[in-house]
Amino acid sequence: MKIIIEKYKILTVLSALIVGIFLNSCQSDYLETDPTTAVSEEAAYSSAANLMAIINGMHRDMYYRQNSNQGQSGQSGIMIMMDALGEDLVFPSTGNGWYITTVRWQDQINENGSNDFYPYQFYYSLIRNANLVIANGPGVPAPTAADETTIKKAIGEAYAFRAFSYYMLVQIYGKRYVANTTNTQLGVPIRLVADESPMARNTVEEVYAQINSDIDEALTRLSGTSRTAKSHFDQNVVLGLKARIALTQGNYVLAAASAHSARAGYSLMDNTTYVSGFNTLANGEWMWGSAIIADQTDYFGNFGAYMSRNYNSTNIRQAPKAINTKLYNMFPSTDVRTKVVDPTGAHTSLSLPSTYSKFPYTSQKFLSVSTSDSRMDVPYMRAAEMYLIEAEALAKIGDEAGSKVIFNEFSVNRNPSYAGAATTGTAYIDEIIRSRRLEFWGEGFRFLDLKRLNQGLDRSGANHSNVVINNIVTVPSTDPRWEYLIPRSEINANPLIEQNPL
Repeated sequence: MKIIIEKYKILTVLSALIVGIFLNSCQSDYLETDPTTAVSEEAAYSSAANLMAIINGMHRDMYYRQNSNQGQSGQSGIMIMMDALGEDLVFPSTGNGWYITTVRWQDQINENGSNDFYPYQFYYSLIRNANLVIANGPGVPAPTAADETTIKKAIGEAYAFRAFSYYMLVQIYGKRYVANTTNTQLGVPIRLVADESPMARNTVEEVYAQINSDIDEALTRLSGTSRTAKSHFDQNVVLGLKARIALTQGNYVLAAASAHSARAGYSLMDNTTYVSGFNTLANGEWMWGSAIIADQTDYFGNFGAYMSRNYNSTNIRQAPKAINTKLYNMFPSTDVRTKVVDPTGAHTSLSLPSTYSKFPYTSQKFLSVSTSDSRMDVPYMRAAEMYLIEAEALAKIGDEAGSKVIFNEFSVNRNPSYAGAATTGTAYIDEIIRSRRLEFWGEGFRFLDLKRLNQGLDRSGANHSNVVINNIVTVPSTDPRWEYLIPRSEINANPLIEQNPL
């Protein structure tokens, strides 16, 4: 298979934290011997520090635009796509057009489209990089104990990256996982070496087996190590991924146990912190995320350039992001999560200039550094998610009492007036899911949650503009559009791959 990520460079330009690995086109070589921008493959695997530089570059790719499309800024751009497909992130106007095709469910049915191509390209590029680290890492010289530890960590993180990437790919391009079945439906090709041989799609079951194998390997290799920054993987984050994966597979016992272990050492943020802008990895609840430093910023391509309320971009001025009014109205005003939403849209505390369009129920959950600086740290995993995974999983295995202990602890933190869950059975699980929807608004979970729960899309009765959603109000869970088409460029290059049906 001629993987469409094709050509890479490992840059020798270093910052204090990050090395970039950049995507180019039309070649299959991973490293070049360009005297000013890249190092040879031999040099890349000549030291533990150089091996970790590859991992650092992969972390940078999580938020950095890799091509000319400013809406495709790594994981942070895909997060916006995953929520734009849902019902809770509301675009009150088309603005200057970013993500509107996503909102209208047009991306996943256009096999030649840039947004259909991008997740496939992005995650397979991470996989290729991970495969190279896994293959070459054991041969890297380790003259000191510190070098041995660095190599161990780099390989462990590579396994975590590979697991995370396949988990995202199979959810986006494959059918949903169905617990207690054989899951022979098509997933994505499992590529464990960095070559271009043709390869058919593996089954969903096979992909999840590989994901879980890689997660376990990452846990083993990261055991006893520490990380330099929250942008990197450690055992807690990998356990958090294990909890996500198990929840998606309906393995609720494993999901609950993994989530409980993952949040060890992390406390829920207080209400003052909750309303302060969701923009810093220093937040004690954040487990994993990206820190965008000044000389690595992408200005109009950053997450904050689309999702903050205060940055001075055309998109934010014309199309500030709002919350589904039906969801908002399910929660009392004493819940801190409602306090980042302004029903009037005025946001007087921000002193927005008159050039900013004002729409009801817009959110200021996310705030960038300033009106002239779109940087904000991007959250990929928080302890709140682990609480809600544990609560949902325990409820689904019948331990409702145990679930309520966890859910009540979480809910009282967000709403000091919360009297405790009074619902039971399905109604109680629905309450957990509603809380999850509000908690993770804008953080990239909704499309994937709807898919794993086998629920359809329902935007009816809320504040969606039909000009924006273009009559995409409801989509049943059986609709083939829940699976993105395999990009045409991949099909043209790989004769063994099979397209998803429309």
